[in-house]
Formats: sequence, structure tokens, C-alpha cells
Amino acid sequence: MIAVMGATGATGNALLHSLLALGAPVRALTRTPHRPIPGTTGAHRPPVEVQYADATDPHSLRTAFKGAGQLFLAMANSPAQVELETRVIDIAAHTGIGHIVKISAPAAEPDSPVAISRGHHAVEEHLRASGLTHTILRPYAFMQNLLRLAPTVAQGVIRATTGDAPINHVDCRDIGDVAAAVLTRPGIAGATYTLTGPEAVSYPELASRLTALTGDPIRYVNLTPDELRDDLIHNAHMPTWLADHVTEIQQLAIARPETPTTTVSDILGRPPRTLDAFLHEHHGHFRR
Repeated sequence: MIAVMGATGATGNALLHSLLALGAPVRALTRTPHRPIPGTTGAHRPPVEVQYADATDPHSLRTAFKGAGQLFLAMANSPAQVELETRVIDIAAHTGIGHIVKISAPAAEPDSPVAISRGHHAVEEHLRASGLTHTILRPYAFMQNLLRLAPTVAQGVIRATTGDAPINHVDCRDIGDVAAAVLTRPGIAGATYTLTGPEAVSYPELASRLTALTGDPIRYVNLTPDELRDDLIHNAHMPTWLADHVTEIQQLAIARPETPTTTVSDILGRPPRTLDAFLHEHHGHFRR
């Protein structure tokens, strides 16, 4: 049995679809078990076991993990992430989980300039010390997060602080497929994998591609880090910690130019989904 935390999130739900397609036994863990989980209902879908689990509730975790042999651990970034994920790991170890697949970050280092990435490093170290078999997935920016740009694209602008720096993006469905592979193919479990799409694309180039796609002029506006942070807080209504995180990862893209990896194709035997295909699939989100 494979327990999937974050079954309603972008990566967890993508993994759920991948595991169902493979016919693997899966248990979807969610804080809202009374709500339908996207993509798990339909005449041709096998039944999915759904279980309540909340990382702030140890009893719920012990119940949810009972009888499962593997765990997919993906949680939304937050200031409490280290505390919550280390608790999940400890309880998983005590309830018989043998293999954990954790979603981490590319710059998960003790001295990373990105605070959230330092947290991921701490969780990775805790996972290594647990003695459990573990696989670390380090995806770059999710293509699905580009949909959040729709309100400003509708105004004809994309605002960021990366200049012409290339940015790696990866489709969450490819992350889900890779996670499913390491959960069902023991021979490739136990490693650390960095996941990207097939190309790194700057924000000015993204603006150009969206202009061609929508037929509306879209320009890139390069902000200073402080300007971006203020824009995210006051206009996008982000909490301060999240605005700091977005600003930090954008600055990291300048300090460490991003290049694609071949990991997705190496594991799956097919190329990763492209940014252009994703934009065309969701072109309606970007039209004015």
C-alpha cells in the first residue's frame, strides 16, 4: 500500500493519477476526506481509499499510515514545514513505513540563500538519520504555478526580478510520473533526483511566447528584489514569508544559472512535457 500525503495538491494529485494508471494499491491522505479528490471518480476508475491525515494531528498520522509500506511526502511550503515533516517521518518510521519519497527543493543546502530550501535540507537530513529507505525528488518551478500569473498577464505584464536569467520549469504530471516510478520500481529507489523540463526559459521569453499565443502584447517588467517583494505583498496579497521566498528563489536563478537535466527522460523513457505544450493546453487562462 502506498500512502500519498497531499493527495489534493498539484504533485500529490498527479502522483495519484499515475499510480491509478499503473494499478498500484494507493491510499489518498487528505485533511478534507469529505471532499471529492480530483480525478479519482468515474466509471473507469478503480476505487481509491481515502483517509484523513493532518500533520498537526499525530493520531491521524498513525491511523493513516497503518498497513502502508511506502509514503509520498509532499507538503506546502510554510514556516512550520520542518517541524511538520520531521514529525511525519518519525511517525512513519514507528508505524512500519519502509520507504519515503520526499518532495524537496533543488537548493536544499545548509547554507542556501533560500530559507525554505534550508528547511528542506534539515528535513532531508532527518530522513537520512531515520534509517528508512528514502528517495528525494528535487523539482524546479512547477509549470502549474505559472497559472498564477494570469491576473497580471491580463494587464499585459509579467513582473519578476530575474532579468534574462533562464528558469527551469517542470510539469507536475512529470513529477507524479517519476514519483510513481520510484514507488513501483525498487531498483531506482533510494537516490536523489533533480527534475526539470526540457528547457530553461527566461521571463522575457515567456512574455514573448504568451504574446504569440494570445495575440495580446505582453511585456516583461524587471523589478528590484525589494520592488518585487512589495508587489507580492501589497498587490498579490502574499504573506511576508512567501513573498520573501519567491524573491529569494528568483535571485538564486541569477546567482546560479539554471540548466535542464535529463532525469525525467532517463527514468521514464520519454521526454518531459514542454513549456509550450503546457501554455497551449492552458491558453484560456491567459486570454484577456
